[in-house]
Amino acid sequence: MSPPDIFSPDFARDPYPHYRLMRDEFPLYFHEGSGAYVLSRYEDVDGALRNPVFTTRSYARQIEPLLGRTIVQLDGKEHAAQRNLIAPSFQAVNIRRKFLGLIEETARTLIDGFRERGEVELIGEFVADFPVGILAGVLGLPPAEKGRFRTWYTSLLRFALNLTGDPEVTRAGFEARDQLDAYLRPLIRERRTNPGNDLLSMLAGVEVEGMALSDDEIWRFGMLMIFAGGETTEKTLATCFRNLVSHPEQLATVRADPGRIDRAIAESIRFTAPTHMVPRRTAAEVTVSGGTIPAESEVLCFLGSANRDERHYERADVFDIDRKEVDPARAFTGAANHLAFGAGRHFCLGATLSKFEVQAAIRQLLQAMEDIRYADGVAPPDTGLFLRGPKAMHLRFTPQGS
Repeated sequence: MSPPDIFSPDFARDPYPHYRLMRDEFPLYFHEGSGAYVLSRYEDVDGALRNPVFTTRSYARQIEPLLGRTIVQLDGKEHAAQRNLIAPSFQAVNIRRKFLGLIEETARTLIDGFRERGEVELIGEFVADFPVGILAGVLGLPPAEKGRFRTWYTSLLRFALNLTGDPEVTRAGFEARDQLDAYLRPLIRERRTNPGNDLLSMLAGVEVEGMALSDDEIWRFGMLMIFAGGETTEKTLATCFRNLVSHPEQLATVRADPGRIDRAIAESIRFTAPTHMVPRRTAAEVTVSGGTIPAESEVLCFLGSANRDERHYERADVFDIDRKEVDPARAFTGAANHLAFGAGRHFCLGATLSKFEVQAAIRQLLQAMEDIRYADGVAPPDTGLFLRGPKAMHLRFTPQGS
């Protein structure tokens, strides 16, 4: 028996049987194709995300050539200082006050395009545009610039997922970076003297113990949000809605009690995590349940596997919004009982913003659509290697009130 090849087509089609094999038989192994050690059990992945021996220096190759050193690559006091300055802007009270209206209006406008039609391809007509429109608004870009912003966003996202090293994708990524640089830096300077209700203004005005963010730090974080924030929200929303449509009884309970939307989202990001893997690099030799990892080793931490670990969850392969392990009050915080947003010092700063977005989207979609079913009767599968979600979702429904 051999450990799974994470680059194989069979693994990409359905990684979950391979995850079980990894957890049961190969909790630690070296994957030749990636040149990295693989972790798959909840205990090991959670430990790697929290133990400072596992550093984020792996991101130097992926992000640094494009954005320089962002908060993702920082550790220790440098990371703590910058996180303390950025985190207040992402507190629930600030998101609700500053951005909830933008989120609700973005969802409503997109749904208006199909609410009376009785059918929709949900990914192309709603999910793909929803977080992009919100990100543009959060950063304070005027509506007229949203078309350019989508081009920049798409180029940066393709750069992030360019596992084959396509030179044209690389060139387009750097071009988008340069154009966004030219656009955002004057905007940041303007927000310092003329603040608005956007994230750049919030970051430009924050001060903690006499420290403030530089223009470079604000620019890098804004770019990082575009680089990493939109796609994860897309996958979270798409998989959550698909999971509900695939479980009509649970969809009915959520429709009857919208207060249960948070439970549905929390269980969905456990059951089908939007991000399946994050990299780390060891600063010293470290022992995990499957053996020892040498110092200066690349490590792939499989969140998607950890979130299905039967050692940590009962009936781990079952989607159940009523499972006892689901705690919606903690699901979008560093105390979450899942690893969809990471854990420890690098827990995703944008988790709460993502929660507000997905909440609003699901609530408004259910208000607009009754009797939701797949157009061909088949649930769309997830695709992708490290970021997974359905490429398309053709739905038929009865318009609300018809």
